Amino acid sequence: MEGATAGVRRLENMINKNTELQANLEQLHTTELGVMRIRRNLSLDVEDVVGWCKTKIASNAAVITRNGKNWYVTIDNCITTINAYSYTIIRPTG
Repeated sequence: MEGATAGVRRLENMINKNTELQANLEQLHTTELGVMRIRRNLSLDVEDVVGWCKTKIASNAAVITRNGKNWYVTIDNCITTINAYSYTIIRPTG
């Protein structure tokens, strides 16, 4: 039964982490180089790249995990890496 309890704790932690990142979306940012990298890597043609990312992260379809110092957001066959301390969008891949 201990294994089931540990599984529930992991699930609770994942839910709390989702809430933590989504609750701090106003802090999400990137550099000018980051904007160019996001546009290139995801073939985006939008003016507000950070706003686009915020919308994706806020989506109920987003799967958000944390490993060490980074958040990983998976949605629409795209994984976006975000620094968990500074909320800087580091690297999107898709």
